[in-house]
Amino acid sequence: MQKVNVNTPITITGRHVEVTDAIREFVTKKIEGIRLDFPRIMEVKVLLDVQRDRMISQVILFCSDHITIDASTEGADMYACIDETITKIMRRMRKHKTRLMKKFRPHHQETIRKLDETVYDDSVLDHPEDSKEDPEPMLIHRESYNLKKLYKEEAIMELELSDKPFVLYRNARRDVLQIVYRRPDGDYSIIELGTTL
Repeated sequence: MQKVNVNTPITITGRHVEVTDAIREFVTKKIEGIRLDFPRIMEVKVLLDVQRDRMISQVILFCSDHITIDASTEGADMYACIDETITKIMRRMRKHKTRLMKKFRPHHQETIRKLDETVYDDSVLDHPEDSKEDPEPMLIHRESYNLKKLYKEEAIMELELSDKPFVLYRNARRDVLQIVYRRPDGDYSIIELGTTL
């Protein structure tokens, strides 16, 4: 059981802000103070940024079993942002551990609750002729994405562990591409990508 994260490689990067010894010591103390027994932290990356009048702190934990947990916070005070980000990370780690414990707990004649899958047809989608008067959107950011084979429950767990708006994955049961995202009401929706054009 890992009680304290001592000697964990911590990389602290500052954008538009100097990483002082006081900030470095504060971040290191906070990371080492995370008490846990699962998952084991292999590496930590901390990004501190200042944009106009707001401070942004982002923490990414690379853990054992290829688990990545990240969180970010914006605010007026850098120390408060770091503190809130570490709190979010710890909350996500506890949630991940609880979900894993529930997943592998022996079930005694219990029924498994299934998530409803809804598949929409073309009549629900926007028609291309309506988009002629819309201005063309500008590409701001490009990101590479690793496609994993997951069950939808695992995809939802991965979505909860990160700040990403969606998770793209190949459904392990049906071998189709799906996107799971969080709706404004807190529930989850799945979009299934068809193979035909």
